[in-house]
Amino acid sequence: MGYRFHYTVHGQRELPVVLFLHGFMGNSADFDTVMTCLANQFCCLAVDLPGHGNTIVEGEDTLYTMPQTANAIVSWLDHLNVPQCFLVGYSMGGRLALYLALHFPQRFPKVVLESASPGLRTKAERAARLKHDRALADQIEAAFPSFLSYWYGQPLFHALRHHPVFMQVQERRSHNHPALLATSLRYLSTGSQPSLWERLQHHTQPLLLLTGEDDRKFCTINQAMANCCLTAQLRMLPACGHVPHLEQPNAFTDALQTFFS
Repeated sequence: MGYRFHYTVHGQRELPVVLFLHGFMGNSADFDTVMTCLANQFCCLAVDLPGHGNTIVEGEDTLYTMPQTANAIVSWLDHLNVPQCFLVGYSMGGRLALYLALHFPQRFPKVVLESASPGLRTKAERAARLKHDRALADQIEAAFPSFLSYWYGQPLFHALRHHPVFMQVQERRSHNHPALLATSLRYLSTGSQPSLWERLQHHTQPLLLLTGEDDRKFCTINQAMANCCLTAQLRMLPACGHVPHLEQPNAFTDALQTFFS
């Protein structure tokens, strides 16, 4: 289908499978600490999404869109003989995970969304955000180091910036390929994705919504998600912001174990 997915595996294949989807500028190594902790109970898969890590996309840029990427992931799981698995997605990966959960509910019986959203509700909001996203994509291609400084200077990442793991995260992000990252932002951003709010109301499979207690923006978004979906439960993890799996990996892992058990 034009995708050569790079992925990592922790745990034995005969165990229940959990698929992890990273956020923007991340890769399959982002969940290593969590997957190592879960490897005795689950077979943990983590994949590099298009434009990230070592995954290769050959074809039109539209292969980076959410529907195309979701279909490719399902086909890739078929290739791996994984007809059903649990799913965990963070931020951008969380938006993609929600799309997968809503469009392929039989494939993903339990889904964890970390610091994620169903997108923007109106066309006007999406158009304004898409314009903003495209300007950021241009900035990535023109001056990637300054973009990195801008990105992690946002209030959203205040807690992460003061965490011991931040220097390692920043170093890892610097190895991204700017042109591919920019393509991902243009086609898989919040502004370019379809709104999932309407479908979320009718979802019948269990959803766990995880946010950091200090991430007020996404606590508000996820409370609204929990209010409109009867099968969603919201859990706010203490002493962390937008990236709980890095800021509080033990609490994050415990939440996954409880939900998947």
